[in-house]
Amino acid sequence: MPKKVKVEFIENFLVVWDPAEGSNLYKLGFYGKPLGIAKPKIPEFTVPLILDLMEGLYLAEKGKITVHEGKEKKKVGLKTLRQKAKQFYEEFEEKYAVYRDLRDKGLIVTPGIKFGCDFAVYKQGPSVEHAPFMVSVKKANTGLTATEIVKAGRLATTVRKRFIIAVPDLGKGKINYLIFKWFRA
Repeated sequence: MPKKVKVEFIENFLVVWDPAEGSNLYKLGFYGKPLGIAKPKIPEFTVPLILDLMEGLYLAEKGKITVHEGKEKKKVGLKTLRQKAKQFYEEFEEKYAVYRDLRDKGLIVTPGIKFGCDFAVYKQGPSVEHAPFMVSVKKANTGLTATEIVKAGRLATTVRKRFIIAVPDLGKGKINYLIFKWFRA
């Protein structure tokens, strides 16, 4: 088994200080963002890699990284990392269930804030293609208005993406995906 990458927990982010290790993590599935490089053209870079808490938790669960914090480099366990992520993300458990499911299916998942959704999802990766999907996570008991669907549809059409609503059933460990297809009459 390859050695785990050491990551430092700072506020709400995880930092891979070694650029070679950061580049290797990035190559595994476009994890993180190289500091100061919005869309790297090549997977090797000479700057630290910044991971968000959701992808950091996923990588820690998969045994790819170990997380440390503070001057004494105290190890941060999965339970603590999950608790910190819950403080940072609204409806973390639902969003993380969807993130993990999409990643486990081999898809590349990045924050979708610029598209007004939870995730932008790629088949090949951000520097290879435009994200074909935008995913919003909804709780099963949450309503969705016709206006919200129309807004999402208009946005998805404008940015040429498929709009998907992911509804996790945490009790059953299952995710239902509702994919909208828009067409002109």
